[in-house]
Amino acid sequence: QVQLVESGGGLVQAGGSLRLSCAASGLTFRKDAMGWFRQAPGKEREFAAAISWNGGSIYYADSVKGRFTISRDNAKNTVYLEMTSLKPEDTAVYYCAASPTVQALGVRQAYDYWGQGTQVTVSS
Repeated sequence: QVQLVESGGGLVQAGGSLRLSCAASGLTFRKDAMGWFRQAPGKEREFAAAISWNGGSIYYADSVKGRFTISRDNAKNTVYLEMTSLKPEDTAVYYCAASPTVQALGVRQAYDYWGQGTQVTVSS
């Protein structure tokens, strides 16, 4: 049974930082690409960042490029999202997801498994 469990969300002031973690179990983590998506109230779930199975390829949405950093530790079956210079518009539920593919990592359909999400709220 595959489980992806996010943690690290919370309330932070604009300009602050948070580090999200996603612990995976029940899948061959080292073979899967991992992604972070986010969903703000009343909006569609959108891509934030993705990383290939070995960390050799990394992708970011334009809205987070230069502020967010995705990384992974295959020995710990964990993927991270370091978020800095946070803005109120970053407020959303953040989801991690696992993909067996190496292509189209910016779209939801590439991912087979999803976590339950962690809330990030950025106050102005």
